[in-house]
Amino acid sequence: MPNHRVSPTAEPFGPGSAVVVLGLASAIAWGAGDFGGGWASRRAPVLGVSLVVQVVGMLVYVALAIVAREPIPTVATIAISVAAGVVVTIGIVGLYHGLAVGRMGVVAPVTGLIAAVMPVVAGILRDGLPAAVVLVGIVLALVAVVLVSRVPGTSGSRSGIELAIVAGVGIGAFNILAGELPDGQVFGPLIIIKIAAATVIVAVLLVGRRSWRMPRRLAAIAVAVGLFDMVGNACYVLATQAGRLDVAATLSSLYPVTTILLAVAFLGERVTRSHAVGIAAAVAAIVLISAGSAG
Repeated sequence: MPNHRVSPTAEPFGPGSAVVVLGLASAIAWGAGDFGGGWASRRAPVLGVSLVVQVVGMLVYVALAIVAREPIPTVATIAISVAAGVVVTIGIVGLYHGLAVGRMGVVAPVTGLIAAVMPVVAGILRDGLPAAVVLVGIVLALVAVVLVSRVPGTSGSRSGIELAIVAGVGIGAFNILAGELPDGQVFGPLIIIKIAAATVIVAVLLVGRRSWRMPRRLAAIAVAVGLFDMVGNACYVLATQAGRLDVAATLSSLYPVTTILLAVAFLGERVTRSHAVGIAAAVAAIVLISAGSAG
């Protein structure tokens, strides 16, 4: 298909810089949302927290779509959005289930790597190879994702590798599909994505007859997680429209760095050697990708 994205330029605040800023913004927002979602899910049903996150995002997106006066999505855009909503929900549920029954040290990094590699490969196939410095930065970022995602975990007699693959493919497919949304349409497609995701969650709740209610004291946390998720999604879609898919996806995939730093700051968790090396690799990757995208 024809490439409708804007190519990076040498302008200081041109598309090349925009994709970097928006990609990193999505990583920060998604990382904060994952931190809050993980904290809340330890104290309330995961599907209940997830449902609140989807509904909050949908309501805010509706308001923003009205203010922005976006055109009504085409049939093709609706189809892409529905597919994106379904696959990302499968990915998230697979990830949570894998972390619950498998070894976290296997599930988290495998999921993160697959979810990052898929859109990178898709971006290279669509736009060609990036500049050498950007390519080196992408490789460093992928290494960082694996290192930062590694966590000790001895629960479960199985590795959970099959669930990690499902989760990674689901989240990676979402990243690719979101990158195919047409320029000028952000909030409308995101509304459809949230509706599709909420529908899948409700179906799972009904079929499995699972509990979803949460204590009122956690409602505010779930709403905050929904807002972070909403910002992350919007920034990611805008990043894919501002520049290369592989650059946007790589930078946004660094969200585990945000989660780890918040866990250290608020939960007193220690930074392991793997985390420290991963964070250093992430910083180096950001510098290289930024330099190559703006140059």
